[in-house]
Amino acid sequence: MRAEYERLRRHGVMFTQEPLETGPVTTAVFDDTRGNLIQIVTAA
Repeated sequence: MRAEYERLRRHGVMFTQEPLETGPVTTAVFDDTRGNLIQIVTAA
């Protein structure tokens, strides 16, 4: 997750939530510039 988060940031993606670990799941949220928030999730 951290690597993908950093890669997307380098490409100008604006995150509203940095990677957050909640037990076995890590989530991050970004704005798609069209009014949608996209959540990416990884599970251990």
